[in-house]
Amino acid sequence: MLVERRRSAFPLAFLMRAGIAWALVSALLVAVNWNAIATQRFPDPDDIMRLLQVRDLIAGQSWFDLTQYRVDAPNGGVGMHWSRLVDLPIALIILVLTPVIGASAAETTALIAVPLITLLAVILLASRIAWRLMGDEEATLTALVVALSVPVLFQLGPLRVDHHGWQIVCALIAVNGLMARSPKVGGWVIGSALATWLSISIEGLPLAAVFFAVLALRWLRSRNERAWLVSAIQALAIVSAALFGLTRGLGDLLAYCDAISPIHLAMFGWGALVLTLFSRFEPAPRGVLLMGFALAGGGAVAMLLYNAPQCATGGGFSALDPVVARYWHANVLEGMPIWRQSLITALQFAVTPLIALAAAINLASRSHDWLRQFWSDYAIILAASFLVSIFVSRAGAVACVLAAAPLAWQLRHWLRAIRSMERPAPRMAAMVGVCFALLPALPAMLLASALPARAMPSGAAVSAASPPPVKAIDCRVQDAGEALSKLPTGEFYALLDIAPELLLVTDHTVVATGHHRGHRSMKVLIETALADERTAYDTLHNRGTSYVAICPNLGEARMYSKIAPEGFVASLVRGEEPEWLEPIAIEGLSGLQVWRVVSARDTQTITPGQNP
Repeated sequence: MLVERRRSAFPLAFLMRAGIAWALVSALLVAVNWNAIATQRFPDPDDIMRLLQVRDLIAGQSWFDLTQYRVDAPNGGVGMHWSRLVDLPIALIILVLTPVIGASAAETTALIAVPLITLLAVILLASRIAWRLMGDEEATLTALVVALSVPVLFQLGPLRVDHHGWQIVCALIAVNGLMARSPKVGGWVIGSALATWLSISIEGLPLAAVFFAVLALRWLRSRNERAWLVSAIQALAIVSAALFGLTRGLGDLLAYCDAISPIHLAMFGWGALVLTLFSRFEPAPRGVLLMGFALAGGGAVAMLLYNAPQCATGGGFSALDPVVARYWHANVLEGMPIWRQSLITALQFAVTPLIALAAAINLASRSHDWLRQFWSDYAIILAASFLVSIFVSRAGAVACVLAAAPLAWQLRHWLRAIRSMERPAPRMAAMVGVCFALLPALPAMLLASALPARAMPSGAAVSAASPPPVKAIDCRVQDAGEALSKLPTGEFYALLDIAPELLLVTDHTVVATGHHRGHRSMKVLIETALADERTAYDTLHNRGTSYVAICPNLGEARMYSKIAPEGFVASLVRGEEPEWLEPIAIEGLSGLQVWRVVSARDTQTITPGQNP
């Protein structure tokens, strides 16, 4: 039987173990990503936009103003739904180090340090669960599981400065709060962590609801445990209101579905008020308690449906124009269900949480008293996080990191069994199985490398005339940055995947980026890509757009060409530029093609495919 053995929070021996694991993983990540760091080749366009948001803040833009003024500039820019909390550590490092090492080096340091600091927090918090409840070996194995989790490391590697890493940290803080000896302290830790998570990204709302459901179950199991839920909901309401005031101010009180708004604060406050009042009537019949839960939760939902019904039918993406939803949102794979991912990606998201869920259930069955309750609650939260990741795959990193501690216990159990095996063949087979549990995509990767011809659909052979689509990261816009910066400042019609990088390396503006609050300008960009050349000219001329830039082999360009073979972007991909575009020579191997928009001699004579 396992028993409760909550050890001290952060003893020196534990910190040394976790610190060594973090230092080794960090060194490896920096080495592997050194070329990307040196050339600022970000893993995702959102990381670029985050850096641009920080640059604007340092340059004097208001703390409460999150508008990107160089996106859709003719219409006043595009507001971002991101939190200043994530900007803060990046900006602080840059401001502190700029007088010492210069602005460029300070920025690079921040782009490396912030994700690695986040990684340290993740390793400490995940390993702490195993350290306090299991033992030294399990804590070390937990750090190993985190270090081998591709979905987790992707969110915590150098240059990955977007908010996903901090979401993982908040989830782990909340889980650590469940281990507190004091229900009030634990409740405040949980509520504060969830409030911070929701301030950073409202995508955490489903899992936050699960945490509160778990705390409600604790109250139902034992009336003396009500302080968990009451303290947590009070912390959620108070900390959320404080963070809203600190990061959003009072200048914009509209009801948004993609960020914490006054309606959400009212919902949290209602829940805190109802549950606090009902806690005063304890002990009360279970029916009365259930009525209190229903009143708190149902009232909050009713407030949302009455004041912001659109948030119940798609959240922040409910207002997307159908064109944008079809051609952009449906192709943002990280926001799509797990069955839309490749087999290798799906295995990385699914296998470790499933093994860990079975381990957590096993831990609960082997435990008793408080520890049995903890692992039962943990299994519920892990199952919920995995369920969320099935429908939104980018949430899989949270599920994978929550899987680390129970998976570490399962690995230790397996390793003990393997050591007792006498025959070498079963022992070797068991070790291979353990490796696959740690690296679940390895079999599929080996199979794909062994059978490259079968991995490609019939008729998809690549020729020199038809190169394969490339990712935005492979369109080397930054290599053309110096040449583009010499051009007179103007607006670029650039595809969504490369527009952020154009903003990064130049002072130009762009029509749109792939961010849903700018869906009107995204619609303009997409419809222009699919339109005939005359319509495209009219649109760009009316906007005052100065330049057009594409990478012909970029997946986005190839998609538009497939949808509209006679469209504007399709003609550029074929090398058939219209007469109102003047080529601009770009030296090097950036893969970028740039044209200047010039006034047509006679717009009535423009025909598709016509060259000057």
